[in-house]
Amino acid sequence: MNKFRVAGVGLTAAAALTLTACSGNGTSSGSGSSSSAPAPMSSSMSAPMSSSASSGDGMTTNADVFGPACSKLPQGSAPGSLDSMGPQPVASAASTNPLLTKLVAAVKATNLVDTLNSQQAITVFAPADSAFAALGDAKFNELAKNPTQLAPILQYHVLGKRYDAKGLASAGDVTSLNTAGGPIKIEGSGDNMTVNGAKILCGNIPTKNATVFVIDKVLTPGTNK
Repeated sequence: MNKFRVAGVGLTAAAALTLTACSGNGTSSGSGSSSSAPAPMSSSMSAPMSSSASSGDGMTTNADVFGPACSKLPQGSAPGSLDSMGPQPVASAASTNPLLTKLVAAVKATNLVDTLNSQQAITVFAPADSAFAALGDAKFNELAKNPTQLAPILQYHVLGKRYDAKGLASAGDVTSLNTAGGPIKIEGSGDNMTVNGAKILCGNIPTKNATVFVIDKVLTPGTNK
């Protein structure tokens, strides 16, 4: 994944707004707004683990998982189940999650599988397949063929710090790896938590190096500035 270069992501926040048609470590608060292009994921994602409200490091267990879509995950030790995903790094775990096939395709299109897998203590807001479906196949395919447009959007869904749900609720605004995209606003808590207005379909999913929150919308950089 060392093939990933920000040269291909040399993109301003305005260019990252290619998804404005869709609905809409660093620090745990603040605007994080910048006029510069987003930093490389391979370097920005190396922030150390930091504390969260409940477990102290943002890590979760199967017992912490919540949300209406969690019941759609396979059970037991089958691929895509909580038991199966937990020991795997996040991109590998997502590749078996039946809720995230479109996201996995997007990550592969931008050559970020190894990059994501190699990081420690991150948080991933993972749009469900239904979120990408709202864009339409034509838009998704267009983005998949243009990694320089897609990569900053994916960066906006990753935090360089590991949070569980309680940690996010305490944080309020969080800064993604795409600092040019502006802050991500966390509102509510538990089943009522939203991420830039997106509902959590299945949250607190534990993986080896990340806590994952499956959400019902693709987050649009720049919409919460």
